[in-house]
Amino acid sequence: MTEAILLVGGKGTRLRPLTMNTPKPMVPAAGVPFLTHQLARAKAAGVDHVVLATSYLAEVFEPHFGDGSSLGLSLEYVTEEEPLGTGGAIRNVASRLHAGPDDPVLVFNGDILTGLDIRALVAAHGDSGADVSLHLTRVEDPRAFGLVPTDPTGRVTAFLEKPQTPEEIVTDQINAGAYVFRRSVIDTIPTGRPVSVERETFPELLAEGAHLQGLVDSTYWLDLGTPQAFVRGSADLVLGRAPSPAVPGRCGDRLVLPTARVAPDAKLTGGTVVGAGAVVGEGARVTGSTLHAGAVVEPGAVITDSLIGAGARIGARTVLTGAVIGDGAHVGADNELREGIRVWCDTTLPPGAIRFSSDQ
Repeated sequence: MTEAILLVGGKGTRLRPLTMNTPKPMVPAAGVPFLTHQLARAKAAGVDHVVLATSYLAEVFEPHFGDGSSLGLSLEYVTEEEPLGTGGAIRNVASRLHAGPDDPVLVFNGDILTGLDIRALVAAHGDSGADVSLHLTRVEDPRAFGLVPTDPTGRVTAFLEKPQTPEEIVTDQINAGAYVFRRSVIDTIPTGRPVSVERETFPELLAEGAHLQGLVDSTYWLDLGTPQAFVRGSADLVLGRAPSPAVPGRCGDRLVLPTARVAPDAKLTGGTVVGAGAVVGEGARVTGSTLHAGAVVEPGAVITDSLIGAGARIGARTVLTGAVIGDGAHVGADNELREGIRVWCDTTLPPGAIRFSSDQ
């Protein structure tokens, strides 16, 4: 296996304000852009050529990763002028692939953190002779996902979009966002218009009698589509619960990048990340949270399961729980921001302005 396509064109709307200035795959997780973890895992699985299908803030990717040589990869970039969906994005980069018609091509969604055994997925694809192989995972509540039932041999029998009634929930297996395509199948995807592989390509292939194979893998899996999930994923990388060769340090309770400054009596736990140039003041307690580059946490602040954007400042004694603070925002002293609250980029909250919880 040598080639892969990474779908990194989404706007990351659910992650705002994190994605106002940064495309979702470039938001730092465990100290490096999330995409770094995906590229490093692809390299470790034997991939050497990756095509990035970009769209939103496409100009950010190449200056950071260049030709990929620093990661031991050959990277190419293809930008969609108009959003084309998952299938359209795959088809749009097909001309950059070197694979022959029957060769396998890996495809990854750019917002999935997983411990998938990539080599096992490729091997299962080859052994089964499938046209497309899908990574499937099991979830407790599948109503928010598309279900993918399989027969006893693992062959996919249907694609069922977001069931709501008990009768519709015929399996707990869902599409986990990683695929192996036979190269020739990619060429059958229509060009010049948006196409969804989940809603159009896969169901149509199944209706035409194509062989779609599912591999159920029960290792770590997390969709990083929400701020809460992104914070959790970053913490799990630091704690070693989610595997990645790209974490810049040893796994443990905290990851403090070299230029950060942390007061001796500050307490960092739960997979907390303190980014480059960030500052944590005296007596502050930070649990399971991420501070991006240049963020400042003033003395006595208590931050739990939250994300602090680049250059943001959290005032003394302020309490954050499950909050997201955008780049450059300033939350004054003695505020209390609780579950789900988001503070937009460059916003200023005066001292003591908010002392109640919010579900907004």
